[in-house]
Amino acid sequence: MSERIASCGNLYDTTTLLLQYCNDDNLSASSAMEVDDRLSHLEQRVQLQEDEIQLLKAALADALRRLGCCEEQSQAPGKRGAPTKGEGPQPGRPVTYTRVRQLLQALPSKPLSNGYIPHKRLGGFPSSPSSPKKEVLLSIKRKSISTERLSTARRDMSSDSRSRTTSSSSSSCSKRDSKSKECTLNAEDGYVRMFLRGRPVTMHIPDQLRDSYSLDTKLELPENRLKLQWVYGYRGRDCRSNLYLLPTGEIVYFIASTVVLYNVEEQQQRHYLGHNDDVKCLGVHPDMVTIATGQVAGTSKDGKQLPPHVRVWDSVSLNTLHVIGSGVFDRAVTCVAFSKSNGGTHLCAVDDANDHILSVWDWQKEKQLADVKCSNDSVLGASFHPMEANLIVTCGKSHLNFWTMEGNTLSKRQGLFEKHEKPKYVLCIAFAENGDAITGDSSGNIYIWGKGGNRITQVVGGAHEGGIFSLCVLKDGTLVSGGGKDRRVVLWDHDYQKKSELEVPEMFGPVRSLAEGKQDGLFVGTTRNAILQGSFSGELSPIVQGHTDELWGLDIHPSMEQFVTCGQDKLVHLWDTTTHQPLWSKYIEDPARSAGFHPSGAVVAVGTMTGRWLVLDTDTRDLVSMHTDGNEIISIVKYSPDGSYLAVGSHDNFVYIYAVTENGRKYSRVGKCTGHSSFVTHLDWSSDSQYIVTNSGDYEILFWESSSGKHVTNADTVRNLEWATSTCVLGFSVFGIWPDGADGTDINAVCRSHDAKLLASADDFGKVHLFSNPCSQPRAQSHVYGGHSSHVTNVAFLHDDSHLISTGGKDMSILQWTVA
Repeated sequence: MSERIASCGNLYDTTTLLLQYCNDDNLSASSAMEVDDRLSHLEQRVQLQEDEIQLLKAALADALRRLGCCEEQSQAPGKRGAPTKGEGPQPGRPVTYTRVRQLLQALPSKPLSNGYIPHKRLGGFPSSPSSPKKEVLLSIKRKSISTERLSTARRDMSSDSRSRTTSSSSSSCSKRDSKSKECTLNAEDGYVRMFLRGRPVTMHIPDQLRDSYSLDTKLELPENRLKLQWVYGYRGRDCRSNLYLLPTGEIVYFIASTVVLYNVEEQQQRHYLGHNDDVKCLGVHPDMVTIATGQVAGTSKDGKQLPPHVRVWDSVSLNTLHVIGSGVFDRAVTCVAFSKSNGGTHLCAVDDANDHILSVWDWQKEKQLADVKCSNDSVLGASFHPMEANLIVTCGKSHLNFWTMEGNTLSKRQGLFEKHEKPKYVLCIAFAENGDAITGDSSGNIYIWGKGGNRITQVVGGAHEGGIFSLCVLKDGTLVSGGGKDRRVVLWDHDYQKKSELEVPEMFGPVRSLAEGKQDGLFVGTTRNAILQGSFSGELSPIVQGHTDELWGLDIHPSMEQFVTCGQDKLVHLWDTTTHQPLWSKYIEDPARSAGFHPSGAVVAVGTMTGRWLVLDTDTRDLVSMHTDGNEIISIVKYSPDGSYLAVGSHDNFVYIYAVTENGRKYSRVGKCTGHSSFVTHLDWSSDSQYIVTNSGDYEILFWESSSGKHVTNADTVRNLEWATSTCVLGFSVFGIWPDGADGTDINAVCRSHDAKLLASADDFGKVHLFSNPCSQPRAQSHVYGGHSSHVTNVAFLHDDSHLISTGGKDMSILQWTVA
């Protein structure tokens, strides 16, 4: 046993080393293959040790419970109840019991050293655009590892482990049931058992359904459907040149796998949903109707690779016209642009392979015309020259290249900086009316390159403090530049003399992209995923806002068309679903993970990644109260239906219960639920506010008395309870949402509509599912909806069930669906 615990320590050492190794941005490209091999090997070790830890913890917890029960029964015959989890050795406890407790406490309570639940990711923002190696750790997947040792351990455990609410009469069939991965029904004792990663999950059937229930009953698809109405957010954090104004009056941009066409004046959005993973680049045809968008490589639900490609589509009809390069591009398409001088017949693209291949296509024939290795370093921009059909300019780290296409070959001329300072990055390209190329770089300089040449003809030194992320030539021939560090937007005349400037407010971050609006209007995309509108004669105001880091927290206002979101960017937004704008935004001290409204709507509680939770006034956004429980992630904060209690679920395996008074302004702890052997993931209150049901990371379903935090062990006490909400992903009324072969992390959230007719779930494959409620048959059918690209972290129906809100994790998007 001690050897196993020692191996757990090794897991954390290994993970730390892996983090340090992947954070080294100075590794050469030539060592990439060695890096991938070592990372793959370390991933497998981490996976194996993580699974062993979970099995060992569950086995120890089960032994602990059994020893405690035996001792209590010997001391007080006939008395039933689960032992409580104290803070140290307890008087009167046998040595064996104390030893098992110490072993259990010695195990880490979180599965990886960074504190996150491991999730499969289809895409999402990388942790650093310049360090794809870091992406590996964030994408470690909780997949079963088929080794003989692990399989044996699982079989041993599945025969012994059972739900703590299972009555003793069900034990006779537990071994028989656990041998099958199919759901089993025990009609005599009134429970259904399903299996996740070899672990049995027992769910009790309400008495009114026991006689009529059958596993073979087919659940019908719901009559209702979802239609994407609004997308909150913009991908400016790590993407460039992705904001344009179309003749329809719509601006076009993207986030997650959705391309948004937003008419600001009419406050309407349309959406192109042809992509199956993160969109990374966007180009507009000279006809201003046809659009090309490129995406990353994805992963299907069954684990198959989905190749990166470019989709060419019609912005009026939203129909896909052509799919380009499927099976040709590597990793992702990062730059795409149409030719200009020949009517837009050609399309160039740059992928994210080690050599960053530049390719040219006849997009209407879906035929590749030429390709060439572009650069070992990152390529940030590619564009056809507006007057020369066969000239392409690319820029990026330490380079500016002019490519001439002759037949099926591309020949390169490097930009010559000569006596001028060579920047570390050439960040953006634009073209003047006379054909000169204009570049902005990381040193804050603007260089003008004579038409058709590769030499600098004019310099605007120190145009910005820090990098220049975007350049836009207006219809009158003047130039607008957008700065990073200084957040300034500067207007230059034809001679490159400064005429005017604006400053983006600090909370919206540096400029990422610029687009000319109507008349003297201007649109500014920022690195903090916001889009602002304004003019040099006025000021800039936000029209699109979003989160800038992983997003999990979501809750719906109990009586108004509002919802709250919070993320690891330390930002809390209270949104209005009618105006689609934040009523207020507030930065807090810690990364946030969860949120919950008081039934009155007067306050909202926010749980953080650090064990701290706080309460905000929903009218004034003022801090009402702050508390700390443990030092790990607060995964749930949820008020009781009558508003008299608050339950706080933590990754330290506990649920803390607080009495709430003065309409959510005063809190005092009244109980602590101890008994989970893994982190708490979901929680629901009974309608009478007397009981709580919880789920955990090792697929347990436990019940508690709210007034004391006492663990309820009698199944008949909770079998027929009515639950105010249905957000636990494990339970009799929802277990049909789990697909065949699910590994336990495939579904992140579930929510029941207020009229109890619908059930929505959020999965790890970027999909939102809509089921009929209750969903108590195995592998129920559902309507499936895309739009997210990362794991969908949360779903919630508005108070009147008119809309559904869903949040993306790494893609940071918020989608608002109409329920029709």
